[in-house]
Amino acid sequence: MLPAFYQSCSDMISKWEKMVSTEDCSEIDVWPYLINMTRDVISRAAFGSSFEQGRRIFELLDDQLDLAMKDVQSVYIPGWRFVSTKTNRQLKLKHNDIKRSLREMVKRREKAIKAGEVSNEDLLDILVESNIREIEANANRKNMGMSIDDVIEECKLFYFAGQETTSSLLVWTMILLARYLDWQTKAREEVLQVFGDNKPDADGLNRLKVVTMILHEVLRLYPSVNSLSGSVPKEIKLRELLLPAGTEVSVPILQIHHDKELWGDDAHEFKPESENGDGNDSETLPVRAFPHLCSFSL
Repeated sequence: MLPAFYQSCSDMISKWEKMVSTEDCSEIDVWPYLINMTRDVISRAAFGSSFEQGRRIFELLDDQLDLAMKDVQSVYIPGWRFVSTKTNRQLKLKHNDIKRSLREMVKRREKAIKAGEVSNEDLLDILVESNIREIEANANRKNMGMSIDDVIEECKLFYFAGQETTSSLLVWTMILLARYLDWQTKAREEVLQVFGDNKPDADGLNRLKVVTMILHEVLRLYPSVNSLSGSVPKEIKLRELLLPAGTEVSVPILQIHHDKELWGDDAHEFKPESENGDGNDSETLPVRAFPHLCSFSL
């Protein structure tokens, strides 16, 4: 899928270059472009050749989310969601439109795969093909495999989990690299050293140590998700704590990532390098580049 990602990034950069060269502008509001780019990337990854239709579906999901958030922020009245208000009607129409569009795409993919057509290896193909295999392998058992509605929900989750979180990471990375020019220079030099004028490939991306350190430090300071919540399925003991089954647990990621006991007195500062090294080791990354390990160890 890397070529698809590259295409989406190239399209965005080309628009910026054209704006700067043809218009008398010294500033570009990059946030809307980053949102569109991440939406494009997910559309291509999820739906491949049908990404234009996928983009439209994701736009409908955005509209649906905006309406839902406005509803949540209003005064709560029990049963109000069942009343035929303008907002509720719009939510229902968009929900049905999204479901109908995705259902048509899933059915077309099922038909194509069963007919032996070559797979595009996008998310939808992977879901549909694995689902067909699961159902065929368990033909004598009921309720095996995913329903079309299950596949639809997987595609929607893929979008909601990845779109704004990724664009948020990108914009904070750009802000911090604009503030810390030494790290911007290190990142640029590493990219040029690894790729030169060539297109990025998976092997080269895995060798970008400095860039990886920067991205992890951005995620530490400005995590895309501020907290994680979950329910304890069975009684469990965590050190001196005894958590009964059904206990709701919340992990305050933002608070943990800014905890001076874990990260030192400079916990609020942008420092991708390790405190016990200069971050130039080509074989390993410093501990500070892995904030998620410390979070989950708690």
